[in-house]
Amino acid sequence: VQLQASGGGLVQAGGYLRLSCAASGRTFSNLGMGWFRQAPEREREFVAAVSWNGDNTFYTDSVKGRFTISRDNAKNTVYLQANSLKPEDTAVYYCAAGRAPFGSRWRSAYDAWGQGTQVTVSS
Repeated sequence: VQLQASGGGLVQAGGYLRLSCAASGRTFSNLGMGWFRQAPEREREFVAAVSWNGDNTFYTDSVKGRFTISRDNAKNTVYLQANSLKPEDTAVYYCAAGRAPFGSRWRSAYDAWGQGTQVTVSS
């Protein structure tokens, strides 16, 4: 599967962005999907994941209540609505697809990655 992430940008603290990730090349509706992020000089970390049908979602603690992951299988797209953004959310955000149908917080569960989209939050 090929993944194309978009929607990043520069926003002030407290603002919001909606990231999108369009998939092609494999049956999207069978795949668990995730979002990860990587700040400069830091490891790539899990942000959120969604199950194949969108019914199950989970998040890293630092974004709970602020970020929402969702998917539209008819459009082969997964979204990350990021609200109440903080400077510490600044990172390159990557979407990922994997065969774990309920998604995973582990990078090894994903075998396809998008190119990343930069999110910068100014204080």
